[in-house]
Amino acid sequence: MMFGQLTHRESVRDIVTCQKAHQNKVYHLGIKQTISHSTLTRANEKRDWQIYADFAQYLIEIVRPMYAADKEFSDDLKNTAYALDSSTIDLCLSIFPWAQFRQHKAAVKIHALIDLRGNIPVFIDITDGKVHDVNILDLIDFERDAFYVMDKAYTEFKRLFEIDQCQAYFVIRAKDNLKFKCLSSQKVDKSEGLKCDQNIKLTGIKTSKLYPKKLRRIKYYDAEHDLLLVFLTNNLNIKTEDICILYKNRWQIELFFYGKQNIMSRNRKKLACRPRLAG
Repeated sequence: MMFGQLTHRESVRDIVTCQKAHQNKVYHLGIKQTISHSTLTRANEKRDWQIYADFAQYLIEIVRPMYAADKEFSDDLKNTAYALDSSTIDLCLSIFPWAQFRQHKAAVKIHALIDLRGNIPVFIDITDGKVHDVNILDLIDFERDAFYVMDKAYTEFKRLFEIDQCQAYFVIRAKDNLKFKCLSSQKVDKSEGLKCDQNIKLTGIKTSKLYPKKLRRIKYYDAEHDLLLVFLTNNLNIKTEDICILYKNRWQIELFFYGKQNIMSRNRKKLACRPRLAG
């Protein structure tokens, strides 16, 4: 399976065919002999998937420091920063009935957490398309003093308060209907696009109970894209500019998903264009 991954094979049969085409070379890769399709599928079915997951985490721990050395946000922001998001991948319902998404449509969601200092994924979970993004917050072990940057889809104040209780920080887009009371306001440099920096308390009937502590609300105008962005964070001390920098770097996870979807799209086109052999 490692051979198939490293050589970009598209299926188990593709792995077997590739090895048979190079029988005189596989010995030098540590593979004593070519293997049949049925033997490989049986072994793969019985092999615990956790083996691959643990090995991937081992490799990630080696690679992360290599990439992180070249990525700095600002002189003051030394915390580890993560971006969390999901991407939906359409599937054929007749082939993947377990991944039901709509009445006549199948899909899976890839939920990923990437380290923004190097854009290396540290957590990936695959669910059916119906699973809401906020549910993934229950599966993450939050790291003390680290920042978790998310979009509006993860606005669920009970879970955000759990992040705060883990002594970690979050930066998230605020919803337009947020009910709050301003407790204090700090001066901001409006020439940089900053509109306000406030300490607030939630006043909604449910939200005030789910998140009883103070929050920080920052409003920023992105002149390049003509967007007014409102951020919420539980970090009351970091510079206002650094909050905006963190959210700007969240775009790296969008690029991560964009690259993966392009690869899958190219593979689907290859399969569609592949000639069918008679008999």
